[in-house]
Amino acid sequence: MATMLEGRRQTQPRSSPSGRETSLWSSGFGMKLEAITPFLGKYRPFVGRCCQTCTPKSWESLFHRSITDLGFCSVILVKEENTRFRGWLVRRLCYFLWSLEQHIPLCQDAPQKIEESTGVQNLLSGRVPGGAGEGQAPDLVKKEVQRILGHIQASPRPFLVRLFSWALLRFLNCLFLNVQLHKGQMKMVQKAAQAGSPLVLLSTHKTLLDGILLPFMLLSQGLGVLRVAWDSRACSPALRVLLRKLGGLFLPPEANLSLDSSEGLLARAVVQAVIEQLLVSGQPLLIFLEELPESPGPRLSALGQAWLGFVVQAVQVGIVPDALLVPVAVTYDLVPDALCDIYHASAPLGLWTGALAVLRSLWSHWGCSRRICSRVHLAQPFSLQEYIVSARSCWGGRQTLEQLLQPIVLGQCTAVPDTEKEQEWTPITGPLLALKEEDQLLVRRLSCHVLSASVGSAAVMSTAIMATLLLFKHQKGVFLSQLLGEFSWLTEEILLRGFDVGFSGQLRSLLKHSLSLLRAHVALLHIRQGDLLVVPRPGPGLTQLARLSAELLPVFLSEAVGACAVRGLLAGRVPPQGPWELQGILLLSQNELYRQILLLMHLLPQDLLLLKPCQSSYCYCQEVLDRLIQCGLLVAEELSQQSHCPDFFLFLCRLLSPLLKAFAQAAAFLHQGQLPDTESGYTEQLFQFLQATAQEEGIFECADPKLAISAIWTFRDLGGWRDGVSLRPWDLLGVFQQHTWFCSRCRALQAPGSTCPLLLPAGRISKD
Repeated sequence: MATMLEGRRQTQPRSSPSGRETSLWSSGFGMKLEAITPFLGKYRPFVGRCCQTCTPKSWESLFHRSITDLGFCSVILVKEENTRFRGWLVRRLCYFLWSLEQHIPLCQDAPQKIEESTGVQNLLSGRVPGGAGEGQAPDLVKKEVQRILGHIQASPRPFLVRLFSWALLRFLNCLFLNVQLHKGQMKMVQKAAQAGSPLVLLSTHKTLLDGILLPFMLLSQGLGVLRVAWDSRACSPALRVLLRKLGGLFLPPEANLSLDSSEGLLARAVVQAVIEQLLVSGQPLLIFLEELPESPGPRLSALGQAWLGFVVQAVQVGIVPDALLVPVAVTYDLVPDALCDIYHASAPLGLWTGALAVLRSLWSHWGCSRRICSRVHLAQPFSLQEYIVSARSCWGGRQTLEQLLQPIVLGQCTAVPDTEKEQEWTPITGPLLALKEEDQLLVRRLSCHVLSASVGSAAVMSTAIMATLLLFKHQKGVFLSQLLGEFSWLTEEILLRGFDVGFSGQLRSLLKHSLSLLRAHVALLHIRQGDLLVVPRPGPGLTQLARLSAELLPVFLSEAVGACAVRGLLAGRVPPQGPWELQGILLLSQNELYRQILLLMHLLPQDLLLLKPCQSSYCYCQEVLDRLIQCGLLVAEELSQQSHCPDFFLFLCRLLSPLLKAFAQAAAFLHQGQLPDTESGYTEQLFQFLQATAQEEGIFECADPKLAISAIWTFRDLGGWRDGVSLRPWDLLGVFQQHTWFCSRCRALQAPGSTCPLLLPAGRISKD
C-alpha cells in the first residue's frame, strides 16, 4: 500500500526577480506519473451514512462494519478475468466480450401497461373534469397518449446498449486515469436492490458526462439498465432519439402547461404512469437534483424536483409500497475542456457536436500523461416512506428573508429570529404545481436534504486542495517544498472532519499531478536548485481556481461561518487607527456570537449552506461554536487557554470571501443609481461591474456570474425592489461590509477597521 503522506518540510519562500518559467509542463516534471489509487486503512473515513434523525430504521439496516474494509475498484478497469473466456485473443478483445456478457432485461409490454394505468384511463374516459377525453374521439386521444409516450421514453435496445458500452469503455480509458468506486458502498446498493424496493438515485451534476458514466457503472455492477431523466432543452432531437434507446427519459413540454389545460393534464398523467411502471418493474431511476455548474440560476434543479415529485406521488398513493433513495456524488480532478465548451453553446447539444467534443477530448489526451481521475460515491440508501412519515412530524414555521433581516438592516430591532428561512429560488414547474401544497413542500425539503447529503459525502480531489492553497494562502507564489507540507496538512484536516478524499499515493506525485492539470492557471519558476516556485497566473484564471476551491467549502463551512461571525464581533472593538498588535485575550459573549452566526446564516444563500431541514438554527449555531472550540480558535471561559491558530483563522475567513466580497460589491453597485428596470439587466450590469472591479483590485475570484446572481436575488429577497419599502442600497452595504474588508497586509477580506488577524490572539467566549 502506497504511503499517502510524507514528512513535512516547512521552508519560507524567497522572491527572485530572475526566475523564469520552466519548460517542465511538456516534460511531465521529469518523471512518469503512476496511477493514483485510493489508499485503504483506518485513517480513511467511511462517509455517506443516511440521516439518523429522519430515517433511523434505514440507518441501522443495509450497513455492516465489515463493508468499510472492502476497498476500492476502478469501474473502467476490464481485464481477461472479467470475462468467461481466457487466452491471448481474449486479452485483446476483453472490452468487446465484456459488453456482450452484460445482462439487459427486456420489457416489451410497457407501453400497453402505461395506457392501461388508472390515471390515463380516467382521462381517456372523461371521468376527470377538464380531461383530454371530454369532447374528443377516443382514437385521437389514444394517439396523443402514444405521441407523448414516444417523447418520454423508448424501450432500450440491447444491441445498441452493448455497442455503446464497448465504445464508452474505450473512451473512458483514454480520458481517465481511473474511475474509483468503493466496494462497500456498491455492496450496500446491491443489497438494497435485492430487498425488493425500486432504487432511485439522486445525484449531483458536475458535467453532462455524469448521465453516461453512472449508467455504465451500474450496468458493469450487474444492476441492469439505469433510466436517466435528461433535460430535453439541452439535447437536440437526434440526440434525444439516441438517449431514449439507451434508457433515457425526457419530460414532455406539455407537462409544464397550466393546471386547467387538458394537454397538461394528459401529459402529466402519462409521465406519472411511466414512473409508476418503472418503479413496479424494479428498474433503477437516476434523477439529477443539481443544475450544471455553468448554468445560470439556482443550484437546485427544477426539473429534478419535478421528477422526484412523480416518485413521491407514486409511493404516497400506494403504487409501490416503498422506494429506496440513494444519494450519489461524482467528482473529477478537472472536467475536460472540450466538455466544458459545450456548456456555453446557445443551441442544444447535437450528435455531431457531442462527437466533436469526444474527439477533441481524445486528441488532447492522446499520448499525454494528463489524464484525470474521477470518484463515484454512493451513499447509504434510505426509505422514502420512512422519510415521509418522519418529515411531516417536524415541520415548523418559516419566514422570508425580508421578515428576518429587513428590520435589522433598517435599525428597527436588534434580535435575530431563530426561525427557518423560506428561500425558494428554484422555480416551481407544472408537475410540482399539480401536487398539494404540503406535498410541494415535502419534495422541496427532500431534494434539499438529499443534495446536502450528496455534497457532504463527495470526495475532495487533489486539484481542489491545490487551488485552495494557491488562491487563499499563496497568491504571490510558494515553493513546491512548502506546498508538500501544506497539502499534507490540509488533507489531514479534511479527513479529521469525516470527509473523504479521492486520491492517494506519494505526496510529491500527487502535487505534480495536480499542477499538471492546473497548468493553464499556474506558472512554475526555477528559483534554486532542487525546488520550484509555483505562482498562480494573475487574471481570470483566478476565477477558475475559485470554482475549484468551492468544492472544499462544505468541509470547512461551519468553521468559516463562525470565523466570519467572530470577525463581525471584532469589527466594533478594534479602533480604526489602532495598533497592529492586540494584547491580551478577547472575551466574546456567547449570546452575541449566536446572534452573529444567525445573522450570517440567514444572509448566506440556501443554495450555499444546504442546511438539512431536520436541523434547527439553534443546533447549527451550537455546531459552529463547537467546531471553533475544537480547532482551537475559541476557548471556553472555564477551560484553560490553548494555543491559537491565526493562520487557520485567516484561512477560514477567506473561504467565504469570494461570496461576501461579491455581496459587498453588489451593494456598492446598487448605490450608484441609474440602474436597469429588469432583474436580468441588474445581473448583467453587476457582472460587468465585478469584472471591472477585478481588473482594478486584482480580486478575480469574485468575478463570477453565479455570484452576481446570488447577490441580486439576496437583495431581492430582502425587499429592496418592492414598492413602499424604505430599504436602501447603502443600508444593505453596511450589513455586507460588516464582514468584508480587504486588508492589504495579508490580502484577506476583513471587518472594517479591524486588526490584521495574523496578529490576533485566540478569543475566549463567555456565557453571559
